[in-house]
Amino acid sequence: MSTEPYPLPKPKTSFSQKPFSKSRSEVYAAKNRSLLMYASAVIVVATGASYAAVPLYRMFCAATGFAGTPKVGTGRFEPERLVPMEGARRIKVHFNADKSEQLPWKFTPQQKFVSVLPGETSLAFYTAKNTSAQDIIGIATYNVTPDRIAPYFSKVECFCFEEQRLLAGEEVDMPLLFFIDKDMFDDPACRNVEDVVLSYTFFRARRNEHGQLEPDAPEDVIQNSLGFGDYELAPKAPVSSPNALKSSKS
Repeated sequence: MSTEPYPLPKPKTSFSQKPFSKSRSEVYAAKNRSLLMYASAVIVVATGASYAAVPLYRMFCAATGFAGTPKVGTGRFEPERLVPMEGARRIKVHFNADKSEQLPWKFTPQQKFVSVLPGETSLAFYTAKNTSAQDIIGIATYNVTPDRIAPYFSKVECFCFEEQRLLAGEEVDMPLLFFIDKDMFDDPACRNVEDVVLSYTFFRARRNEHGQLEPDAPEDVIQNSLGFGDYELAPKAPVSSPNALKSSKS
């Protein structure tokens, strides 16, 4: 009888569930990371959109001349277009100045009006004086009437492009360089326009929830100063620091 031991049976391979579980958890973790990144991207885009709402809205107004908003950045500043239109009648541009009661400034135009030819650049000045004993930042809103001439009223330089900080007791001259585009004569609604009124309203500045400067005044007062008072169904025009808007609006 053989004394050799019988070979021991090979142990059965046990398939552990751990690798499979680990793989599934990794998949879930990857999905969660993707979801977190997507949600973060949505939040960033939404936040950016809230900050961009003001300049985008003003870009629309500047591009269309909506509600008396003068147009800028529309290719009308080429030298060949800034040539007075000979033989055309002159248009009288009147200057108006207002300020809020909360702003202790004196704000006046240095000239009552100027007469310009379409295509002719004209320089005008306003004067502002801080009559208080503290430094104050002001923001100017503006509009043009009649509003149908706004698409052809273009500002090259304007004090309204930036907020204005005046030291206590300081008085400054504020320049405005503008022209009326000769294309107005191609618009039947503007051919008989002889007088234009450019109105500015200065407000004391405050910071909104985004940290941007905006006029410190009731909403209806601001909208009226922008020329939206007679537009019952018009969207409300947001207003903030002109620094953020320099590239989009005059």
